Amino acid sequence: MERLLSRLRAVAEPTRLRLLALAARGSFCVMEFTEILGQSQPRLSRHLKLLCDCGLLDRLREGANVWFALPPGDEGALARDLIARLPTGDAILESDRRQAARVLAERARIASESFRVKGADWDEMRALDLPARAVEQALLTLVPDDAPGRLLDIGTGTGRVLELLAPRVRQALGVDASKAMLALARARLAQPGLAHCAVRLADMYRLPLADASFDTAVLQMVLHYAEDPAGAVAEAARVLRPGGRLIIIDLASHARDDLVSKRAHRWPGFSDTGVHQLLTDAGLDPGDTPGNAPGNDMTIPGPLDVRIWCATRMHAATADASLEHVN
Repeated sequence: MERLLSRLRAVAEPTRLRLLALAARGSFCVMEFTEILGQSQPRLSRHLKLLCDCGLLDRLREGANVWFALPPGDEGALARDLIARLPTGDAILESDRRQAARVLAERARIASESFRVKGADWDEMRALDLPARAVEQALLTLVPDDAPGRLLDIGTGTGRVLELLAPRVRQALGVDASKAMLALARARLAQPGLAHCAVRLADMYRLPLADASFDTAVLQMVLHYAEDPAGAVAEAARVLRPGGRLIIIDLASHARDDLVSKRAHRWPGFSDTGVHQLLTDAGLDPGDTPGNAPGNDMTIPGPLDVRIWCATRMHAATADASLEHVN
């Protein structure tokens, strides 16, 4: 009871309620909050600390930056319920929304300009002339909208997978090791209808996430950069609930040596045998592929073929039986 009371006391103040309402639109840093609300940084920092201390906001550090966002899952349920009860026509909240839209637009401009100036070739699908639209259509068929759950996009990049699958999931989180990529992803996720999507800085080999906490995980165009593909797949499997699905989208085996030398690809694509071994070693069942048969994975043809592999996190009893069979 005391935890609930502390949360209700914390939110019973106009500025803190405004901060919660803004956090429902996505992640913001302190400087952005000061610009939107027109209040001093020390004052807002105190409010933010109170909201974080009682669990109404999450505080996520990325290098020198700190981002504030609504907690995912059940931890954020009270905050979302309170926000849903705010009057839609309130003049102050409307003003905050207009200011937030301006700040988010400027954030997107700065992120895009930074990439343009640096010449960063961040859209690999476009750079390699891969069939991006066909890949996205295939991905949509693998994430049904009849049972929305929690989605994890590992190596989210610009957040396109989160945007694509947002209508089909209850909550979505993207993780990436690049702060520059996350800046682009946050700009993308500032659009209406994407408030249930968030991103954070994380190492795919050490995800700061609880075991068995997601229904679907996606690794799109990530593994060919990985020093340790087996470690990345095993960590993805760890955060999947029993029965949860891992979807790997990557290049099929190829002979393009220039991609290894010029684009820093660590691996020249992957064979079905190699990926199925990675999945099995991680406690996943690669028999759960499109068509429900091993070896019936999806190929998206193009200048370089793109392969889609799916696998299901086995229940403990199934995994033990599988291990005994191997032994």
